[in-house]
Amino acid sequence: MSEVLNHQQIKKKITRMAYEIYERNLHSSGVVIAGVTGMGTILADLLVQELKKISTLNLEEVEVILDKSNVVSEEIELSEEIELSGKTLILVDDVLNTGKTLAYAMKPFLDKEVFKMEIAVLVNRSNGLFPLKPDYTGYELSTTLNEHIKVDFSGNQYSVHLH
Repeated sequence: MSEVLNHQQIKKKITRMAYEIYERNLHSSGVVIAGVTGMGTILADLLVQELKKISTLNLEEVEVILDKSNVVSEEIELSEEIELSGKTLILVDDVLNTGKTLAYAMKPFLDKEVFKMEIAVLVNRSNGLFPLKPDYTGYELSTTLNEHIKVDFSGNQYSVHLH
């Protein structure tokens, strides 16, 4: 198992992503940050904290609740009802592997009138089997499908490992 990103590198990536989100959504009537259950929710929260430090964007946060191991047959829900009309939605997950989880995570938003939908990921593995490309990426890493990325946001020492 080898370390890909350490705590300081991850913090810098999140700060840079927050600035990019702010720059691209400066004139938005509102930005909804939707974290995918698990590490996506934690990353979404970290992005919101960073955005609040640097911007005056009207921010809201919601969790996309789904079972990543069974996205096809499980119900996909939001942690709360949220008004999305005219707002920018940013779907957040820790790692973009094949794109399947993020494709299914879009489901609760497809019948809403969002202004635009964007994707933010900490690590993009570039193994896209689904036609999704992130708008905000912390780190690009070409890997094989047999390799695994482990993101750890626990404690005060965040890390990303490849094994």
